[in-house]
Amino acid sequence: MFKFLNLLKKSKDQIQTKNKEPKKETKAAKPKRSNEQISKRKGELGEYKICIQLDQLPKDCRFLSDLLVQNPKAKSGYSQIDHVVITPYGVIVIETKNYQGTIYGSKDRKTWLVNGKFKMMNPFVQNYGHIQALKSIIDKKYHKNFVSMVSFTKRCTFNVDTEFRKIASDEIIVYDIELSEFIHRKVSVLKLEHKEPLLNENDISKIYAAFSKANIADPKIRQHHEQSLKAQKTDKEPGKESQCETCKKVVSEKVKTFCLKNKKFEGKVYCYEHQKMIK
Repeated sequence: MFKFLNLLKKSKDQIQTKNKEPKKETKAAKPKRSNEQISKRKGELGEYKICIQLDQLPKDCRFLSDLLVQNPKAKSGYSQIDHVVITPYGVIVIETKNYQGTIYGSKDRKTWLVNGKFKMMNPFVQNYGHIQALKSIIDKKYHKNFVSMVSFTKRCTFNVDTEFRKIASDEIIVYDIELSEFIHRKVSVLKLEHKEPLLNENDISKIYAAFSKANIADPKIRQHHEQSLKAQKTDKEPGKESQCETCKKVVSEKVKTFCLKNKKFEGKVYCYEHQKMIK
């Protein structure tokens, strides 16, 4: 009798055990990415797509990406160049932009508009500064052989001077997906203009070596440059005054400029008193 009751109890316990559902582990919610992180990710993907295109250019062309070179005329003291393509018929300097919407701009405007609301620096003025920085690195005999090209994502629509879309121009605006096509077309036009290549294999190697040597890879300097750009962008906002990082005291433009140019402040602004405390 006792054996029978024990068997019934075991069967009941087994049924209850089977009916019990295992507890599901709750997955931790993924942290939401900020707009800055999303924008950075899109920019990285865009640069990757462009590098793939440049890697498929003819063998007599060479390119470099993400160059950081000294530029005393720039506020940060440096110029960051997205891409440089060295061809037998000239050096093409490419500035890439990651915007969405309609781009309004003309040659005589220092600032352009995105969707008619948001201001951006004329990218060809910006790229002119990059080209001047690159020219200072190489022999003067190569200075006439530069072409400025600005690439936007296909999420944009151009409402700019028609001259910027003409392949005969030395300032050309393109969509990222057509970049390699426009480079090919530009080189073809230059071939028709010049009977012989403007740059031989030795010239191309010299220019490539000079740019590579001038490129600054130090992560601290690169970080300082990026922080300086962010600070400049923030200070351009309406009603925004420069403040000391420590005491929040408003500082003059002169003090701000001094701090941004000084590497030890790492792109941050300090009043005169707190500058002394930074080692």
